[in-house]
Amino acid sequence: MAQSDTVDRILNAAEELFAERGFSETSLRMITSKANVNLAAVNYHFGSKNALIQAVFARFLTPFSETLDKAFDDLERRCKGEPPTLQQTLWVLTESAVRMPHRNEKGISIFMRLLGLAYTQSQGHLRKFLEQEYSEPFGRLMRLLKAGTPQLSAVDRYWRIQFMLGATAFTMSSSDALREILENKLGIDTTVQEIAARLVPFLAAGLQADDPISVPQTA
Repeated sequence: MAQSDTVDRILNAAEELFAERGFSETSLRMITSKANVNLAAVNYHFGSKNALIQAVFARFLTPFSETLDKAFDDLERRCKGEPPTLQQTLWVLTESAVRMPHRNEKGISIFMRLLGLAYTQSQGHLRKFLEQEYSEPFGRLMRLLKAGTPQLSAVDRYWRIQFMLGATAFTMSSSDALREILENKLGIDTTVQEIAARLVPFLAAGLQADDPISVPQTA
C-alpha cells in the first residue's frame, strides 16, 4: 500500500469517526479497524492521537485558509479602498467554504460537525494548534468583522461572533437533514449553496442588531 494511500485511509476513517462519536469516544483502535491498517501505521505517520486530530483539521483548513485569503484579496480589490460591508465579508467566508473542492459531497457537513465538537469538547491542544497555524487568515477575518461592527463593544462582539459560529456550525453540519425536511414538508429541493445564501443575511443581521438589553439582576 502506498504511503499517501495509507495516510488518506487513516485520515478518512478518523474524520468520519470523530464526527460521529466525538474525539474522546473514538479510540485509535476504532480508527485502525475502519482504515484497515495497524496501529504502527498511525504511530508512524502521526505519532499520537492529538497529532491525528490536528491533521484532520489541517487537511480542510490549510486549503480553506488559502482560498479565503485569495477571496479576501479579490473582495478588497473590488471595494477599491472602501471597507467591505459585513454581508460581503460573511459571504466571502461562507462561499469559500461551500465552493471548495471536497473529497465527498458530505465534506462540508462533516467538517462543521468537527468544528462544533472542537468548541464543545475539551481539546486545548487543538485550539492552540489552530491559533498557531491559522492566526493570519482568521486574524484578517476578525479585523474585517470588527470594522463592520464599530458600534459593538469588544465583549458584545465576542459573544455575537460565538453565536454566529454556533449558528453556522449547526446549519451547515445539519444541511443534509435540513434539505430533507424541506423537501418532505414543502416539496422544495435546495442546495448547500442556497442554504449558505440564506444564512449570510441572518448572520449579518445578528451581528448588527441593536445593543443588548440590560441583564436583569437576580435577587
